[in-house]
Amino acid sequence: MNLVEYPLNKLQIDNSKAAKLRRHDFLLFTIMGILAGCGLIYEYLLSHYAGRVLGAVEQVIFAMIGIMIVSMGLGAFAARMFKSYFTAFAWLEVTIALIGASSVLVLAGVTALANILPQILIDTFSMPPDLMPRGGLIIWAQKIASTMPYVAGFILGFLIGMEIPLIANIRETIYGEHIEHNTGSVYGADYIGAGFGAALWVLFMLSLPPTIAAVITASVNLFVGLIFFSVYRKRINSVVFVAIAHIFVAGILVLILLNGTRWDNAMEDLLYKDKVVFSYNTQYQHITITERIMDPARPMIMSLFINGRSQFASNDENIYHSMLVAPVMHASASPKNILIIGGGDGLALRDVLRWQPDSVDLVDIDETIIDFFTNPFVEKGEVINQAFLELNQHSFSDERVHTHFGDAFIKVDSFIQKEHLYDVIIVDLPDPSHPDLNKLYSARFYAKLNTLLSGDGAMVVQSTSPYHAKNAFLSIGKTVQYSGFKHVEQYHQNVPSFGEWGWTIATKNGASAKARLSQFDKLKVDDGWATINLLLAAFEFNAHFYDDLDSIKINRINNQAAYQYHQADWEKQQGIFRAKP
Repeated sequence: MNLVEYPLNKLQIDNSKAAKLRRHDFLLFTIMGILAGCGLIYEYLLSHYAGRVLGAVEQVIFAMIGIMIVSMGLGAFAARMFKSYFTAFAWLEVTIALIGASSVLVLAGVTALANILPQILIDTFSMPPDLMPRGGLIIWAQKIASTMPYVAGFILGFLIGMEIPLIANIRETIYGEHIEHNTGSVYGADYIGAGFGAALWVLFMLSLPPTIAAVITASVNLFVGLIFFSVYRKRINSVVFVAIAHIFVAGILVLILLNGTRWDNAMEDLLYKDKVVFSYNTQYQHITITERIMDPARPMIMSLFINGRSQFASNDENIYHSMLVAPVMHASASPKNILIIGGGDGLALRDVLRWQPDSVDLVDIDETIIDFFTNPFVEKGEVINQAFLELNQHSFSDERVHTHFGDAFIKVDSFIQKEHLYDVIIVDLPDPSHPDLNKLYSARFYAKLNTLLSGDGAMVVQSTSPYHAKNAFLSIGKTVQYSGFKHVEQYHQNVPSFGEWGWTIATKNGASAKARLSQFDKLKVDDGWATINLLLAAFEFNAHFYDDLDSIKINRINNQAAYQYHQADWEKQQGIFRAKP
């Protein structure tokens, strides 16, 4: 009887041990997957926030991701120095939660301090405003502020990189032996969790205030760490101190949850000369609205910033939009069917509607922006965007306007397939300041628009500053010329909010835009600012302006010439010199 029962009892013991190990595996793999998702969200969060503060979004994102990947590798090597894997992992998660939750506020504080330092020095030493300090300490402070996001990313990446080797060692400690395919299994959980983290970021957290997104992620991080602590507390040294650390960090998270967004907004306000009245995140960009009172008897000046870059100011946007719309509408034989690429603020659309067109199609990638410039946006009982709705004269509510959402580079293909033809095409996009926008300034995109333009139609393209970004300006004009248009010309005008600004205008057949404009004695539609002579004079540039045109590259998707020219030109304006692209 005993000879029969003994193997069964041993088998039961083995099965019980295997079941226990499977439970440990399930817990550890789940922890690893969740933490991997948190790690990726931290990576995206820091990248997105740094891009918002520093400006060049994609450039910052690529750099941040690269730095964090390298630092994660270094962290994985550093994990070997720990002897007590359980204790190290418990402290690691508390530390990551604390740094992950507070990093956004720290970066906001450092950036704000660097921004207001000149004013602090003026107030401290009673200096006249026209002697605003700009060198020495100021430059160093700004350099430190611009590198701090990468420092934070490196530190956080270094800590996150320790998680995988520690989990792998913890698993082998529980098994009491080397486990075949241990590292591969842990990495598998890590990759799957990272994928879910990426999806969660895109679908949900991208549009949240950065501090809220950071607190949510850190809370998950801390909660998972707490589960690990409760299960393996007998293997953790100094459990009382670890428990106190969890309580302390939980208190910090609650504090940031309740006040973080307000603190972040207050520090962001210091980055702008005018009072910030509203800011929010869309899926694609960060929006900031400021106001300034110049004369109590006149309406306040409202300005719109996207990712820290000025888009327009209410006191002089009419100059920009007049120069964008008036020439191309006069250059078209019969401007009845209009296509606008970009222009989500509805201001170019407002000027177009003065011409009483039959139909206007407008393509923009960000539905939230269109909604903001279409419908009342109420916060705390106040219509935040009332001034903008009045400024664009509720243009999106016009029944002749049809909005389309998506990437314009792809979206126009559907118009081509349906054989749409437009008498006027207006391309009102942000500058080619990063690779994603570059394709919308490429020869391939302009060739598509050429297909959509009617025989007697005209197209205009916002073409950045011919003064601050001359090579980019020339490249845009040369690229439009290459794309099959018969006549391509460029013109410019000073817009106080931007400085000297430029546009490219093209016709498909017949006379050039300037020749067509010269046929008029006065404007067909009076926009209250432009005149025929003013528009014609805008086509004149200084001597030798086009002397280097032969050396300028045509912008293609694969060479990103416009993007590279734009980066190099603006850096040169800031005193940074690089080799020509």
